[in-house]
Amino acid sequence: MTPAPDAAAREAAEKLQQFKRMREVEQAILARAPEHDLEPDLTRIAAVMNFLGDPQATFPVIHITGTNGKTTTARIAESLLRASGLRVGRFTSPHLHTLRERITLGGEPISVERFLQVYEEVIPVIEIVDARSLAEGGPRMTYFEVLVAIAYAAFADAPVDVAVIEVGMGGGWDATNVADGQVAVITPISMDHAHFLGNTLEAIATEKAGIIKADAVAIVGVQEPEVAEILIDRAQAVGARIAFEGNDFGVTARDVAVGGQQVSLRGLAGDYNDLFLNLHGAHQAHNAAMAIAATEAFLGGGETPLRHELVQEAFAEATSPGR
Repeated sequence: MTPAPDAAAREAAEKLQQFKRMREVEQAILARAPEHDLEPDLTRIAAVMNFLGDPQATFPVIHITGTNGKTTTARIAESLLRASGLRVGRFTSPHLHTLRERITLGGEPISVERFLQVYEEVIPVIEIVDARSLAEGGPRMTYFEVLVAIAYAAFADAPVDVAVIEVGMGGGWDATNVADGQVAVITPISMDHAHFLGNTLEAIATEKAGIIKADAVAIVGVQEPEVAEILIDRAQAVGARIAFEGNDFGVTARDVAVGGQQVSLRGLAGDYNDLFLNLHGAHQAHNAAMAIAATEAFLGGGETPLRHELVQEAFAEATSPGR
């Protein structure tokens, strides 16, 4: 039924007000220190989470770090989990057009209305933490920390069955790490953000290993030997299981196909042969293998294979804009 003229006018006016408010909020968030201008410290984001009742503890998490392939792995894992019937929240970065792309619910960017609702809920707490930090000689919360707070609050309110979370930078002191992942995914690690993470592979790997938590399952892409050793040491120290691409899962075959590629993958619990992946490049096949292993680990502890039809559906729908 078409809305009455007055109702339609009110609806249009409300949407215009929401649009204007969203622009104001985006500008306020972007005016904060950017993602690459930060102090490596979880104190501020942890304080916000505590004030909000620790929303990040109300849903299970698949946490993803590494150097390359994080966002695509997150997107494929999200697609697999959604095909399994779960309501999934996803937090990734950067965005292409709007901040809302970083926070998705059910495969779609968080709506303007919901983003604004959550922002209004969390901004008073953020301002309290800002004031406390400034009084102690510290910085305000960064742009990225604010988005993490909004994402975790939105996922708790939804609620989601699982959140797939990509770190912003590093791992141990990344703002996303106030959540404990049941599954930790570490894509291949190379030199990146050396001014924050360290100027050796060992230092960078040590920082990224910080997302591996007690009793978790760590899904690890192909690594240099010195990196693998650090990740194994971390897993042993916290009592986590660890699975490596090439030993425990991986790509067994791939061929170029129209619109993507045909792949055969080995997961933790089963083989997945002759699948069409709607993404190009050998690296995307490896991202898909990590996503399958992570999904198997989350859904069945790595002991129950996924249905072939489910994987085919998820792969056909997976996208990775800008990558």
